[in-house]
Amino acid sequence: MASLEFGTLVADPSTIDQPFESDTPVTRRRRRIRWGRGVILFLAALYFIVPFYASMAFSLQKPTGGFSLTPLTQIASAPGFLSALWLSTQLAVITMVLVVLLMVPTVIYVHLRMPRFRRVMEVITILPIIIPPIAYSVGVLESAPAWLRSSQYLLAIVYVILAMPYVYRSLDSGLGALDLKTLVEASRSLGSSWVSTIWRVLVPNLRSALMSASVLTIALVFGEFTIANVDNWTTIPVWIYLAPTDNPRVNTLVAMIALLATCLVLTLIVSLDRSVTYNTDADSRRKQ
Repeated sequence: MASLEFGTLVADPSTIDQPFESDTPVTRRRRRIRWGRGVILFLAALYFIVPFYASMAFSLQKPTGGFSLTPLTQIASAPGFLSALWLSTQLAVITMVLVVLLMVPTVIYVHLRMPRFRRVMEVITILPIIIPPIAYSVGVLESAPAWLRSSQYLLAIVYVILAMPYVYRSLDSGLGALDLKTLVEASRSLGSSWVSTIWRVLVPNLRSALMSASVLTIALVFGEFTIANVDNWTTIPVWIYLAPTDNPRVNTLVAMIALLATCLVLTLIVSLDRSVTYNTDADSRRKQ
């Protein structure tokens, strides 16, 4: 039968050019418009955008009407702003480095050697959120040595404890997406030390988790007020609270700029992570 059909096609070449018609009609899928998600996203956007716009309008609006960028030039010349910014930057960098150095080996060890201890770690790391910050400040001031009380590094130690819940959960989710045992065993079988395995094998695979943890730590340091105020250190939140009220537009503008910078950094991290993932998938497809 197949040979007869092929002979018929050769005898009548016009039938070859005819378009193929499938036996079953092709049904086009119609895209469903999900109005529920759109309404929720729209309301959430309004919840964040409207207060932000109102604050920026209050900061940049001139008394005679219209908008002006003059308050932006007044931020750097405001008394105490640069010193508060430098102190917050120092604390953010020190806290970020300390909490990453402490939590990365700890979380890796728990995932490898003590997987049943993960529940206990979740409970331990949630305690800094449950305990009020004022209890930290009073307890640390009473127990810290005299030489540490007069140093800003005391705040960094406390901020490491406060950042533990966010850093632990970021690293825990990042390690949960990896085949950790296979990576570690392969690296160790090739003669790598534990330090080399963590630095060259695991850290590159935890890039997005580490970036998220770093941004959350920086946002925590730049937004924490209670402990810094009780310990008599003028960070950015304390400066916004204690700054002279003769020009409240500058204080509001600084708070909104800090919020906008945090949102932009988070957006940049998500975009970079997606682009790296897309490039990695594209390279793997080309090799196949």
